Amino acid sequence: MVNGSVIPLEDRLRAGFGHLGDTLDEYLTRICSEDSVVHSFASVDPELARRRVRYLESVPADRRGRLHGLVLPIKDLMPVAGFPCSYGSVTRTEQHVGTDPWAAQLLRKGVIIPGKTQTSEMGMTAYCEPVGMPAVANPLWPGRTPGGSSGGAAAAVALGLVDVAHASDGGGSIRVPAAATGTVGVKPPHNSSGGSPTAQGFITRSVGDAAFVFGVSTVRRPLRIGVLVEPLHGGGSVSPVMVSTVCTVADRLSDLGHRVREVSRPYGERPFAAFADVLASRSVHIPGPASDIIEWLRERGAALSESRRAEAVADFDAVLGMILSAWDIDVLLSPTLAFDPPEIGHFSRLEPPEDFAEQTRWTPWATLFNMTGGAAVSVPVAAAGRPPVGVHLGSVRASFGELLGVASQVHP
Repeated sequence: MVNGSVIPLEDRLRAGFGHLGDTLDEYLTRICSEDSVVHSFASVDPELARRRVRYLESVPADRRGRLHGLVLPIKDLMPVAGFPCSYGSVTRTEQHVGTDPWAAQLLRKGVIIPGKTQTSEMGMTAYCEPVGMPAVANPLWPGRTPGGSSGGAAAAVALGLVDVAHASDGGGSIRVPAAATGTVGVKPPHNSSGGSPTAQGFITRSVGDAAFVFGVSTVRRPLRIGVLVEPLHGGGSVSPVMVSTVCTVADRLSDLGHRVREVSRPYGERPFAAFADVLASRSVHIPGPASDIIEWLRERGAALSESRRAEAVADFDAVLGMILSAWDIDVLLSPTLAFDPPEIGHFSRLEPPEDFAEQTRWTPWATLFNMTGGAAVSVPVAAAGRPPVGVHLGSVRASFGELLGVASQVHP
């Protein structure tokens, strides 16, 4: 595994402006020679990437985008012209002539897309075992899942194939794999109203690099931080190392001047039941043959009455007001995962209802911020004698810059 450079990504990009071709070739050599270990990429197109470099080299210096020359793969749920898009299943592979607006915006900023990173089918699970393709391996925990659905992005960054990778998050899908692979995963703030859980973000090796890619300035000031180590959803147990690491971080933040205190669960079972029904309702629109977990979600969604669907969206949308009323804090601090990444196949071997329940027990905190729309980040924290532990920080009242500011005090 390649460690990230201590030089900020912004400075590395600026230093490489004059020789983009050589820089790209270094990345492509790394990807093509090392990715067979983890299967993080769904597709790679060196010629398309080199064509992009030739175009960027022709752009006058005063017209270069802010991310000029950044090698950045796109998650394989998002169409990009020239690349196949498989949506986590060989049976769904399509060749697109157009590019998703979000990826197009990155291209306008000057990124180079070398390929697409693997995801679970339709991004619907917290593990990454694409249908008909090799499961993505975890560089940090051999034989175990890298988490999902952005497992390919996390594995590519953890192995050092790229410095930053696009990822998306509809229930923890950026932050869960970041925690499982010892990387930094950031879900930005998004408009979650109407039962909309998904945001686009990035996985990096540092908070500073994430702030640069988002174009956000970190703000460090004393904040009110609530600590919650009790599972918010799923009712499972939490590994002692997760609890002790969060407590260590809480003490560190207190020493830095933040007002830190414990908080308790702000609600019962109803909000997560709403999230699950919103997810199932959205699954109804997934076409074609599907894996067992997708088929189960579709059937569950189809069985919901129109009144229950409306009620679930209303309950989903009410969560933000609920936590603002319950918690007089700026940021929530918790573990990201309840226990270490299990072996590949651990979830998918279960029957779909238990598969879903076990994923929830593994990731009992992240979904809250998909419902509130608040920014959230998972950062790795060193733990003696073992790989780092993912610690989660979510914005209750803090701005995006303030959240990244406190995150940078936990992990640079």
